[in-house]
Amino acid sequence: MNINSRLFDSIRIGPSEAETVVDGDAPRCNHAGCTRAGEFRAPMGRGREGQFFLFCMEHVKEYNASYNYFAGMDDDALAAYQKQEEIGHRPTWKLGVNSQAARMSQRGRRRKGEAGPDMHDAFNLFGARTGQQAAREEPRVGVVAMKALETLGLDDTADSTAIKARYKELVKRFHPDANGGDRSREGTLQEILKAYQQLKSVGMV
Repeated sequence: MNINSRLFDSIRIGPSEAETVVDGDAPRCNHAGCTRAGEFRAPMGRGREGQFFLFCMEHVKEYNASYNYFAGMDDDALAAYQKQEEIGHRPTWKLGVNSQAARMSQRGRRRKGEAGPDMHDAFNLFGARTGQQAAREEPRVGVVAMKALETLGLDDTADSTAIKARYKELVKRFHPDANGGDRSREGTLQEILKAYQQLKSVGMV
């Protein structure tokens, strides 16, 4: 090897990974004696949740290999932790004990128009709903049947007799034979036929 070669002078050897030091304001690895950047977070452990050490790649691997969240816990503490794990470590109350939940439930009842136990309703504004009101709020037919009834120009109070009568009336009105052979209303007629078949399929006719 010719040490006087100009190529030899251009060779530069960078610092090894172990010699790499932290530049500027970058955080340093928390491992004692390490001068590399602390780029990787590692949890500090039980009782210090949300707090982290900062390590370089080598030392975060070393730390994670030996990390044990349950270190120092006895059998009773482990059993208690396991029990809390079933509910995600969230607080629970017996029914009626959580006053905040009770207040929220009360507000929910008011929005629905129901009087709660601690609400004085002197004018019966939130009193029991009549049977007719309940029937309006809870339709007796499904969405498909309701749409079919609307196609026939009926509401959910229509019975089998009313449906049949309305169907015959509409077929006579829109059938080409009743309109001198005019087929411009065939689309409407097809919708009426389909609606009637849907009502039959759900047992309303």
